[in-house]
Amino acid sequence: MEKTKCLIIGAGPAGLSAAIYTARAGVPTLVIGCAPKVAGDYDIDNYFGFPETISGADLMDRGLRQAQRFGAEVRCDQILGLHTSEAGGFVAKTVSGEIEARSVIIAAGVSRNRPNIPGLDRYDGKGVSWCVSCDGFFYRGRKVLVVGERDYAANQAIELLAFTPQVSVCTGGKPSQISPDYAARLAEHGIAVTTAKITALSGDPALTAVTLDPGGEQAMDGIFVAMGQASALDFAATLGLVRHRDFIEADEDQKTNIPGVFAAGDCVGKFLQIGVAVGEGAKAARSAIRFLKERKEGGTLGGPSRTG
Repeated sequence: MEKTKCLIIGAGPAGLSAAIYTARAGVPTLVIGCAPKVAGDYDIDNYFGFPETISGADLMDRGLRQAQRFGAEVRCDQILGLHTSEAGGFVAKTVSGEIEARSVIIAAGVSRNRPNIPGLDRYDGKGVSWCVSCDGFFYRGRKVLVVGERDYAANQAIELLAFTPQVSVCTGGKPSQISPDYAARLAEHGIAVTTAKITALSGDPALTAVTLDPGGEQAMDGIFVAMGQASALDFAATLGLVRHRDFIEADEDQKTNIPGVFAAGDCVGKFLQIGVAVGEGAKAARSAIRFLKERKEGGTLGGPSRTG
């Protein structure tokens, strides 16, 4: 299993800013994340130090190269799950393997894909769940459906086998983007995949059936939503982080309620601006450095000085 002292989830402004500080402080740092939305075709006019307009892609490229110059490793990969480890740290499961980290900085934005399923809100918490680690126990031996079109959904389905053998995957009308590796794992475990669209949920007071097109009405005890890729909220739910609506709660030092886990950027729901994200990333890095130093995990307290 790959190991690092600091795992940063998200390669946007907050994640790369944090990586600059942790790496320069001598903390082995691994950033997992592909090009963020801001790296697209955006013009940025209000970022400090740039009197001329700069594109989002150019700004992110500069931040990436700066983090790498200080020794941070930045890798485009997809994190499928994040859990605490028996050794006291954290384990992230990715498409390519597993990573053990002593500290984690979540800077993965706020995206959570909600499928357009009639009645979804009505059954939220009454048959509709967003977290296998949180709610899988309540569906022991029962029939469940994972809704999602990528490897994240496939991984969630496989994790559900710890609670029930009656698991299937539905892409919700989207083409399956499950990788050949995960498709083979699903087949090995006997987990069927359908690309049908869910047109209705039914049951009173809790979910008892779903209607598929094609496929018609089918008995179902639970739905686990895992559309797209895992989001900051998915990681928060798995780890037991305190949340407020769609955001992770973090204090002024970017600390969450779980020691060793920090959050920065849009996922904490403050002023959603690049300049704020960069500052929060720096604070999260400082807190992670202190956390590791207090536990004699290596690295030096500090980072870039005020004068650079």
